[in-house]
Amino acid sequence: MIRQRTLKSIVHATGVGLHGGRKVNLRLRPAAPDTGIVFHRVDLDPPLALPADPYAVCDTRMCSGLERDGHKVGTVEHLMSALSGLGIDNLHVEIDAPEIPIFDGSSAPFVYLLQSAGIEEQKAPKRFLRVRRAVEYREGDKWVRLAPYDGFRLSFSILFNHPAIDRTATDVTVDFAEHSYVRDVARARTFGFMQDVEFMRAQGLALGGSLDNAIVMDEYRVLNAEGLRYADEFVKHKVLDAIGDLYLCGHPLLAAYSAHKAGHALNNQILRVLLEDRSAWDIVTFERADTAPRAVSRQFELAMS
Repeated sequence: MIRQRTLKSIVHATGVGLHGGRKVNLRLRPAAPDTGIVFHRVDLDPPLALPADPYAVCDTRMCSGLERDGHKVGTVEHLMSALSGLGIDNLHVEIDAPEIPIFDGSSAPFVYLLQSAGIEEQKAPKRFLRVRRAVEYREGDKWVRLAPYDGFRLSFSILFNHPAIDRTATDVTVDFAEHSYVRDVARARTFGFMQDVEFMRAQGLALGGSLDNAIVMDEYRVLNAEGLRYADEFVKHKVLDAIGDLYLCGHPLLAAYSAHKAGHALNNQILRVLLEDRSAWDIVTFERADTAPRAVSRQFELAMS
């Protein structure tokens, strides 16, 4: 049986919030089967729990955040992406600030933390959300689509008309029957432009941003001395974000995701379009690993190795 997963032990880390610039203490601890991913604002009195939920998503300008009773947990997408990539279903995420720490701008530090804590299978079947009928959402020339697929595949294309980005691959397909989340996706960093920094900071965003936690470009080139981690790091990070945004539905997807110029807002909208059409999806489990799609069995083999 393909089983649900949580952590074996508690793990701690400290970082800085990308948008608020505040120090954040992060604590990840195991959770019982069928708990899902639950964020906890432990700096509030009483502490507030915010379960992962696409209908709780707020403020998708530069990240995906959750809101409940007027309180927020921002920048959840990189951690959610790592949890999806490692197949972790149940977890309590405790923070003492309004957002998850950014670390190096990718999911790799979260992967390290999760693997350091150890991954434990639980005595409950893992529930997958299987797309049965294609759904699509468009805004102008931006679009996103989910279609039936026996596995999990993401195709993304971007268009920025910037020389540093245009010199790299601007479209990519990642199929987890063939690719490894840890090797092929997790290290892709968020990116931004120097000319946008002043505007974002006036809006209270990117106050903690630096060359240590993002790829930063001027009008012509990448300013980070170490360059890029992947030849297609820009579009790979959009895939990383999409994986995290989609995992807010509460289940791993069996679907083909494709998008052009999409971001957090469109990723959230396509989940809502899907969930609101009950004929477009169902929930499935796998009693035997050899009956599961190759992407599912391969992902778990890699995560546990």
